[in-house]
Amino acid sequence: MTRLVFHNFIRSNSVKIGLLFLLLTGIISLFIGKQFLEKQKQNIIETDVYQKEQISRNVEFHKDDIGLLLYYLKFSLVNKTPEITGLSIGQRDVNASIKSVSILGLEGQKYDTELNNPYNLLLGNLDFSFVLIFLFPLVIIAFTFNIISEEKESGTWRIVSVQSKTSFKIILQLFLVRFLSILGVFLLIFFLAIPILNIPINASFWGFMGMSIGYILVWFGICFGVASLHKNSNFNAVILFSIWIFLIIILPATVNNYLVSTYPVPEALETTLQQRKGYHEKWDMDKKTTMDKFFAHYPQFKNFPKPENGFNWLWYYAMQQMGDDESAQYAKELQEKLEQRTMVSSNIARFIPTLHMQIQLNEIAKSGLKNQLNFLEATNKFHEKNRLYFYPKIFKSESVESENWKAFQIENFSDEKFSNSMGLYVPLLVFILFFGVFGWFNFNKNKGLV
Repeated sequence: MTRLVFHNFIRSNSVKIGLLFLLLTGIISLFIGKQFLEKQKQNIIETDVYQKEQISRNVEFHKDDIGLLLYYLKFSLVNKTPEITGLSIGQRDVNASIKSVSILGLEGQKYDTELNNPYNLLLGNLDFSFVLIFLFPLVIIAFTFNIISEEKESGTWRIVSVQSKTSFKIILQLFLVRFLSILGVFLLIFFLAIPILNIPINASFWGFMGMSIGYILVWFGICFGVASLHKNSNFNAVILFSIWIFLIIILPATVNNYLVSTYPVPEALETTLQQRKGYHEKWDMDKKTTMDKFFAHYPQFKNFPKPENGFNWLWYYAMQQMGDDESAQYAKELQEKLEQRTMVSSNIARFIPTLHMQIQLNEIAKSGLKNQLNFLEATNKFHEKNRLYFYPKIFKSESVESENWKAFQIENFSDEKFSNSMGLYVPLLVFILFFGVFGWFNFNKNKGLV
């Protein structure tokens, strides 16, 4: 019986077109992800070349003054992009994955990003997460909105139902055939991603796969619940597309508006301006005031002689440090508000499967806001490490030639750890069980209608 149901389903041209549409868009999304990963790799190669060239060039031009040399030198930190990011690019196309910073004031450099076409950013990337979250539900709806109602409207349902002991078993077979067809296309695309994107088969891979299958089951559960209402095809189509619009567009937009209004963040520009203001004001202030604050921040440098008159690198870098210190409150506020947004959005998303799916896929792919916040924190530590290494050399006026400048390579920040815990799947399982029980109850309550 199941084989007959499958043959009857798959021979339809509309079904073939729908499955082919998913397959083609899925494969296209993989190559878009591959293009993105290759661009990231090329950026790293170019950054490595640039860092070596600019260090070599500046060392040659400023070989007599290490303080002046380090005014120009920049050192790069790379946010490693795992291959699975090609499946869910998330915010990686907006937030820079490479930070090149000097030992000057950090807040004026931390939010620099790549130049991108704003129109392209508005449209976003057709990555696999977009195909999965937006397009798979549409095809599922197209395959199931008239799964029973069409048979009833054509008068063939009773003929079909007499071939089985229970009509509910036929309904399950109809949904099972459609689920297996969609699942087959998904698995084909997903396993094609392994050679195309060079994705390693690890916890992140299985987590992404498990979440995706759970999401597909959620939409089949929704369609199963609507079918159990025993309405006509037009009603089913309208209600299912309304649910799609509500879950995909309206609810996420509402949540985003709530987060923006409830947790307004001070702009990065404001933090940068405060840093620059804090630094530039020091030119007109008494040097002693600046140096006292600097030595309070770094007591290990108190033994260096305080500058009296004229320009001094100790005083100059102290001014730069004070710019960061005086904008620290704004930077902290920005960080806290973004962390609050991340936490609240994750909590709200537990009740919205589409939003939960997007956040968790980005989390698995290391392309969400949490990864960016971790990268910015790593940039802070990277910058501080370089400062503490070079400050004594500058203050002692050490020779430029005494340093092995070729040893300074670009460094990497890795945020690839992933916990494939059941907590990821609980919100999806709740929705699957809810609509499954709802549909089962309705079908059994109205046996006479089927």
